[in-house]
Amino acid sequence: MIIGVKEIMKIIPHRQPMLLVDRVEIVEEDKKAVGFKGVTYNEPYFAGHFPQEPVMPGVLIMEAMAQTTAVLLLNKEEMRGKVGYYAGINKAKFRKKVVPGSMLRMEVEVIRQRGPLAVAYGKAYTDEGLAAEGEMTFMIG
Repeated sequence: MIIGVKEIMKIIPHRQPMLLVDRVEIVEEDKKAVGFKGVTYNEPYFAGHFPQEPVMPGVLIMEAMAQTTAVLLLNKEEMRGKVGYYAGINKAKFRKKVVPGSMLRMEVEVIRQRGPLAVAYGKAYTDEGLAAEGEMTFMIG
């Protein structure tokens, strides 16, 4: 199942400039998804990070993976209106720069979920290879 940006905005509350995912493909319901973000020169953070060498901040790469995970977790009618809040980030590693013109591909997998608490692991790639990875904990409310 492929979810475009209009449907994403019905699932998660994020809007521009904080909406950091363009589409999500649900690979395995409640378990795995792949998100995509076309990184353009028009991203507002590039004005200051860094003007001479624009680089997508690592924390925003993690946020893009979190939004992909939130779409996966909240993509059911009974979950509409709920929000996935960050409860923690562990083992985050940043390996390659994400620059304008990159297509960011985020692969996320839910490791465990019990009640409103979910833990997922994500990896973000560009054409250059693995850019970032980390474990994310969410509280759904």
